[in-house]
Amino acid sequence: MASTAGLVPITRAFLAKFYDNYPYTPACSDLASLTASLRDQYMQIEAKILSDSEKDGADIISSLEFAPPHKIDENFWKNREQIEEILDLLEDSKRPASQNLPACQSQYAEISLTLKSLLKEIEDYQLRSSEKVFSMVMTYMPQDFRGTLIRQQRERSEKRRQQEVDALMNNGGSIHEKFILLWQQQMDRRRQLAQLGAASGVYKTIVKYLVGVPQVLLDFVRQINDHNGPMEEQRERYGPFLHQITSLSVSIRIFLLMWWKLSDDSSLCTDEFFPLLDRAVKSYVTECRHFLNFLGEVFEKSPFLISAEEAGAVEGVEEAEDFKETVIANGKAHEVILSVDCAGSLVAWDFRLTSGKDVGFMVEYIDTGGGKVAMLPYQRYESNQGNFYSPSVGSYKLTWDNTYSTFMKKSLRYKVDAIPPVIESVPDVTKTEED
Repeated sequence: MASTAGLVPITRAFLAKFYDNYPYTPACSDLASLTASLRDQYMQIEAKILSDSEKDGADIISSLEFAPPHKIDENFWKNREQIEEILDLLEDSKRPASQNLPACQSQYAEISLTLKSLLKEIEDYQLRSSEKVFSMVMTYMPQDFRGTLIRQQRERSEKRRQQEVDALMNNGGSIHEKFILLWQQQMDRRRQLAQLGAASGVYKTIVKYLVGVPQVLLDFVRQINDHNGPMEEQRERYGPFLHQITSLSVSIRIFLLMWWKLSDDSSLCTDEFFPLLDRAVKSYVTECRHFLNFLGEVFEKSPFLISAEEAGAVEGVEEAEDFKETVIANGKAHEVILSVDCAGSLVAWDFRLTSGKDVGFMVEYIDTGGGKVAMLPYQRYESNQGNFYSPSVGSYKLTWDNTYSTFMKKSLRYKVDAIPPVIESVPDVTKTEED
């Protein structure tokens, strides 16, 4: 467990100065003009479709156009969604006959391959960013069962989320429905991070009653994603560049969709359509990769915790302690009984002597008939941390034994608790949460 002495969470003011060292310079200067050109073309297609008495063109465009979201990570999810929609449109079965000729197939195959590669790069970037934050949190977390419990909670949550996505798609869910669910899951991750910082929700008992978790760490995870928190500086500083990338991805998708709706004998000249598409995709991929590499470098160098002096703070940071204390007289024992109402609960303890050489310690399960089963055999310790998952409901007795001592009393500091297994709610995929 790394020390957090003298550290405080990053502040928006600190990040503003830090980002001054990393100005963003776009790799391509034609994103806005390409977006406008694509829009001009698909609006012309809309007019042509309407003139041919097909009335659904305008509805399609209005339903697919949107202003890029404010948050950086939501833009990445939107880009992934648009790329998957574009790849779907580029499938042989989706292209019109005029675009399925042998000469066209290799061109579209190359575009698809490039976009698939970019899609993987965005996914990898998101995973690396998430893992960096989690790894930092775990670096400052006590390296015992408490850290293990949080890792297990995270693994269970991610497994459950993947099962939700698989179930949706196996039941015929659309790409758009999948990304609605994925964004809801991302917001759920944020809520869990905030719960850890606020010692609430599924983490309430873990943090509040058992853990000497540094308060500075809890403050960091609670505030990092606040609307006006430190990351707002990143959104305002670099967001506008990403918004241009997102807008171009939307225009590419709508352009393809409207192009495919034209009949092959349409009088509208389409000779320039593929060159425009090719230029737009190349610029989009180049700029998106450039932005990913840039932001990844900045994120890698950006600290999460800084000194109080750097943050302009003077108040010290203290670790929260919640141990109980007792004195065990010579010839006596101290007992604590934990009632467990749900099998699979985590029975945990953490103790040390502040005076005395050692103390006997054991944990027993007591069934409803009064029978006892040793869960942790008797042994003498100066200090000990441990845990196990309860096999059954009932009472678990923790005993600190000093009956063997004729003259010496023992001073004991300890924490114990029984943490019920986490039962996670399944999000309603029919609802969305506003940014």
